[in-house]
Amino acid sequence: MVKNASRRNFLRTAPLAVAALPLTDSLLHAATVGAGQVGATAAPVPYTVITAEELHADAKELQAKPGNKDLASSKELPFLMVITTETAHSAAEFEWHEGRDHILQVLEGTTLYELGGTPTGGHSPKAGEWLAPTSEGAKKFTLKKGDTLVIPRNTPHKRTTTGSVTLTLISPTGSVKGS
Repeated sequence: MVKNASRRNFLRTAPLAVAALPLTDSLLHAATVGAGQVGATAAPVPYTVITAEELHADAKELQAKPGNKDLASSKELPFLMVITTETAHSAAEFEWHEGRDHILQVLEGTTLYELGGTPTGGHSPKAGEWLAPTSEGAKKFTLKKGDTLVIPRNTPHKRTTTGSVTLTLISPTGSVKGS
């Protein structure tokens, strides 16, 4: 090999050098993925379709007997999706989570959210979960049918429902890009 090989010569010879390497499993995988083919090593996670009719039936059932129902969850997927109905409920404390976000949409009714601020008197009932009686500077938002709220992890939040509310809640978990 020439000591002062130019960049152009390197770019010409590098593909030939790679082609001469024995194909190990990792190189074969990299080659097939790089070629746009999906590796067949892991079985795909099944998809879930929730029809408007199913969602409406679940909401009606929960309005008769308030509570929660899982709509989509599995060990393989980094999120949980539930439908919730509550009547005349007020959270005792603000909560926030280190490892999950909330995305919710109100299907029926209204609810009040207090968001943000600086929690005071915080305590952790379990790893990654926090509670506090107050959050100095929290802002109040009344959400009604059709409204969507995104609560990023580590954001204090508290819900108060004076009447009745039905909402879907998606809680993504796992690491955040850039973390």
